[in-house]
Amino acid sequence: MFTILRDFLKANPIRKPDKPIPVSFIDGLSMQDTNQTRVTWFGHSTVLVELEGKRLLLDPTFNDYPSPFPIFGGKRFSGVLPIEPQELPPIDVVLLSHDHYDHLDYHSIMQLKDKTSLFCVPYGVGARLEKWGIDQGKIREFDWWDQWSVDGMTLVCTPAQHFSGRGLFDRNKTLWCSWVIAGQQTKVFFSGDGGYGPHFKEIGKKYGPFDLTLMECGQYDQRWSGIHMIPEETVQAHIDVAGNWLLPIHWAAFSLAFHAWAEPIERVTVAAKERKVNITTPKIGEPVIASSAEYPVSTWWR
Repeated sequence: MFTILRDFLKANPIRKPDKPIPVSFIDGLSMQDTNQTRVTWFGHSTVLVELEGKRLLLDPTFNDYPSPFPIFGGKRFSGVLPIEPQELPPIDVVLLSHDHYDHLDYHSIMQLKDKTSLFCVPYGVGARLEKWGIDQGKIREFDWWDQWSVDGMTLVCTPAQHFSGRGLFDRNKTLWCSWVIAGQQTKVFFSGDGGYGPHFKEIGKKYGPFDLTLMECGQYDQRWSGIHMIPEETVQAHIDVAGNWLLPIHWAAFSLAFHAWAEPIERVTVAAKERKVNITTPKIGEPVIASSAEYPVSTWWR
């Protein structure tokens, strides 16, 4: 804790970009056709997945800050979102991986409250949503390995190596998880937050292969390596779950660790090349069409 506090107090300009990062803006009308599988990253771990007629929003965090105290994490790098929450079309499912502030944001949930049909969450997180006024009938809680199917889509709550809590006295009172999102033609894996472990191979064995994996690659440090993967482990986890294309997430929005802001994507792309892994690097808001002939692969952060 002493060394973390020491590093936190140090000025380190490379933790944030020195100019605004590019954003591809989304026209809400273009999102009406959900027959194709389209994935749109909003920065950090917020991802919109349009899968075979269903629209899912993962860990929605639209706030400018990732915590109740702006000093922690700083302001969103992009300054803007690819689309404002009120302009989003109706959402079939909001998927939450855990209750940390940078993944479960009160203001974002309130903006989605009336346009979301169902909130799928790990155990204990449902009580938080109920306190915020979400109707109990719109909440479905999951334990690890629980699965639910509707209209040709299956959601599976899978393990992660992380922790939970939003205050000083509620640590690990709720569950954390990753998610399998399986349609009839396309399968996506969402890692949520977590360290590297044997659970990835178990998930791959049970539910792989995946057309696309959304894997965290940022906010790491050797001092908390058990709860956040380093980028080289991100690539190994992708291999373990039997992924085809890797889309790195949990970076490019906030500074929650001490590494340079673009270090995660630099390291993960190098590791992917060394391991001969397909990696897509969309700009915030740039759509990724699963199973298409072309995936975004620019180095826009440089």
